[in-house]
Amino acid sequence: MTIPDSNFRRDVIRGLSARQKYLEPKYFYDATGDRLFQQIMQSPEYYLTNAELEILQRQSNAILGSCLQFHRQFDIVELGAGDASKSLYLLEQALQRGISYHYYPIDISGNVIGYLETSLPGKLPGMTTRGFTGEYFHMLEELNRYSKGPKLVLFLGATIGNMQPEEAFHFCRELHTYLNEGDLLLIGFDLKKDPATILAAYNDAAGITRDFNLNLLARINRELEGNFDLKKFRHYPVYDPGTGACKSYLISTEAQVVTLGDTRISFEKDEAIYMEVSQKYDMGQIEQMARKSGFTPIQHFYDRERNFLDTLWTVPSLKSVLGSR
Repeated sequence: MTIPDSNFRRDVIRGLSARQKYLEPKYFYDATGDRLFQQIMQSPEYYLTNAELEILQRQSNAILGSCLQFHRQFDIVELGAGDASKSLYLLEQALQRGISYHYYPIDISGNVIGYLETSLPGKLPGMTTRGFTGEYFHMLEELNRYSKGPKLVLFLGATIGNMQPEEAFHFCRELHTYLNEGDLLLIGFDLKKDPATILAAYNDAAGITRDFNLNLLARINRELEGNFDLKKFRHYPVYDPGTGACKSYLISTEAQVVTLGDTRISFEKDEAIYMEVSQKYDMGQIEQMARKSGFTPIQHFYDRERNFLDTLWTVPSLKSVLGSR
């Protein structure tokens, strides 16, 4: 049977045909991947969720207060919204204070967007939720037809850490081009800390992160007529405290050939598939990224343990940019 062309098929074959095999982490999130990621976020080792949840539970009013320096009202846009369990605290406060009445979640998962459009109206009566399914920048372009006023864009969960630092800088610089003067960005960064704490977060005792990674191979089997034997791959995470990069791999436990329809992919014993990175930052790197990509940092919001940071940036006016030179 011939498999129809698709972005998924193209990207998988390109990644598995590379000298260093890789798969793009955006494809983790099918229905099973969504469910597994929710379980990861609830695992005891995965400190990131509770740290950012604490920030938004305790400091949403302070975050909104900082935003009000720029706009009395604004639409709230969320990139990679997930189940909105953290951003819900901010949305509730914004609605109660009459600061925002429009929430636009963007996510690559149609399952997530469907859930939000169904569930949020009951939790946030008076706030309009309209979701967009697809790549962030394509959806921001489409969103601009619906949202004409000022925006607060949320990019939470340390999702920026799923990119290498140079890639993250280019992402922020491109994001800047979709925003207007005075628009705001609340972005989450996982901070450098005890290496053992970081590594445990990506190697939980229950094996949920392992299953999350292996599910991408299962998805390839389901959707691309693949024949991966998941038992012949093992999950291997590693953290480098020097660079701040926590990387995950799947290791082939034997020499094998995998087929995707009529495409053959050969693996040597112990050959790795690079799955994802979770980059950790210090404050100097975060401030530098903001300014180099065209934003001005406004205020930083930490959890009590200072494991995690949600930082508020704005798009400065051309006049202020010229004046700072």
